[in-house]
Amino acid sequence: MPHPFATHVGVRRLMTAAIAAPSVHNTQPWFFRLDEDAAVMELHADTGRALPVIDPGGRALHISCGAALFNLRLAIRTTGHRPLVEPLPDAGRRPSLLAAVRAVDATMPSPGQAELYAAIPHRRTNRGPFGKRRVPQIVRDELTAAAREEGVALSLPGPQTTAYLLSLIAAADAKLTADPGYLAELARWTPDRTRGDGVPWYAFGPRPSGRGLPLRDFGAAGASAGRAADDFSARPQLGVLLTRGDGPRDWLRAGQALQRVLLTAARRGVAASMLTQLLDMRGGGPAGDRPHGHIQSVIRFGYGPIVPGTPRRPFPEVLERV
Repeated sequence: MPHPFATHVGVRRLMTAAIAAPSVHNTQPWFFRLDEDAAVMELHADTGRALPVIDPGGRALHISCGAALFNLRLAIRTTGHRPLVEPLPDAGRRPSLLAAVRAVDATMPSPGQAELYAAIPHRRTNRGPFGKRRVPQIVRDELTAAAREEGVALSLPGPQTTAYLLSLIAAADAKLTADPGYLAELARWTPDRTRGDGVPWYAFGPRPSGRGLPLRDFGAAGASAGRAADDFSARPQLGVLLTRGDGPRDWLRAGQALQRVLLTAARRGVAASMLTQLLDMRGGGPAGDRPHGHIQSVIRFGYGPIVPGTPRRPFPEVLERV
């Protein structure tokens, strides 16, 4: 097959996959630069789309970009090439440059890789209530294996630890929603009209009642008032992504693991969404998480109705050719 960077159609295919990744508040904080002479695709952080209130250190931004990087890797792999990724190749002089990606000849992808790639357009962040059906153990094992392939641990806590996590998340949510700066930042990324970024009104889901799961209320900033309330599940099925370190390389790795996990879930018909309030309070996990790793994401798994996707920035806006 042609080199994936060699044609307009090939590059557009890669970008379509990359920008389908999830991102904090659907900020899509990335842009790409293709050096056609060197055959290198650069992934950059778009710092103009950062969240200074909840993400002053850029942890969530790096995780979002890591998810896009995983999709890019997967799209390259399905062309019969192998992606070679150099993370943070020039951190001193070019801090926005998060990864340089090359593509070399390889065998065709495995069926599993092809299925993950096929799941990219079907992955959704589902902010609605989930049913009572439990995720079977065989699927849970697949999710933990997916994270492990990216060098990250996925813990699936039992009832006692889940209850403890939910209490921490509820306390963090209460503090965040009392912060005017947080509400202003949330309002910026929850537009009432459909546009190429942010969380649109149709993706909010019901308003949390306050009696069950402490899901983030995207209507708290005043958008889409009058939504019905729901308790959601008092016993959600949670997953916790853990890294050994807690720096930019670890965040990029966590983002790639997160996307592999989410695509694996989508392949198996499992819905997912993130509970980020605890991390938003301090840019990382609770102080006591270090003996077992640093929490980078708390994921809610379950089964729910199909939901619409969120809009994406126009293709020319996210790619520069040099």
